[in-house]
Amino acid sequence: MVKLATTLAMIGLLGTTAAAGPSGTRRVVIDPGHGGSNAGAKGPGLNEKQLTLAIATLVGERLRARGVDVHYTRTDDRTLTLRQRVAIADRLPADVFVSIHANASPTRTQRGYETFVLTARGIDVDGRALRGDTTTPRPGVDPEIALVLDDVERGAAQWEAADLAVRTQRALRERRGASGDRGVRQDAHHVLLGATMPAILVEVGFLDHPIEGRELADPAIQAKLAGAIDEAISDQLAD
Repeated sequence: MVKLATTLAMIGLLGTTAAAGPSGTRRVVIDPGHGGSNAGAKGPGLNEKQLTLAIATLVGERLRARGVDVHYTRTDDRTLTLRQRVAIADRLPADVFVSIHANASPTRTQRGYETFVLTARGIDVDGRALRGDTTTPRPGVDPEIALVLDDVERGAAQWEAADLAVRTQRALRERRGASGDRGVRQDAHHVLLGATMPAILVEVGFLDHPIEGRELADPAIQAKLAGAIDEAISDQLAD
């Protein structure tokens, strides 16, 4: 899995993108959803911002043990805009971006896990509208060409994003059971808009469900969820 512009640079058609991780290792950005003044969904004994940070930290630790260059959008309880989150991944640039969230429902009766990728509109229209906001560093490349490359990479990355989403659902299914599998879905999640690498949003469960909410507060369940996300990312990077 190599970003398109990097491939073109390797064969001498374009300038290079920013450097890869240390010693050529793959670079992953993990985004713990919410934070600071935005607590997110509320569950028994914890809020979404606490749950996502706990799971993200575990995922990062596992990936680093595999030699992956891991970056977080936040490592403490701070407020970040959705644009700031994906901007971190674009500016590194990262090979994969994963945003971790927990769900809630008005009736508090829904449960299960699901993984999102961008809609076609999110890639084509909204992504291009944001093109001046954040760009991938491309030393030696004309700025106008760099913007075009960002557009191309956003589109090309969606095949790999869909593959990563399927891997994530499969790994979660193995650990949380088939009954909770809500599938891979498409939506124009703002935290994914403008990403020039495979980017997904994972909803690990419904924090406000009376049973599942208590399960998500269990460190053992959090470790299983982290293991699933780690496995999916690692398998994707290995291909």
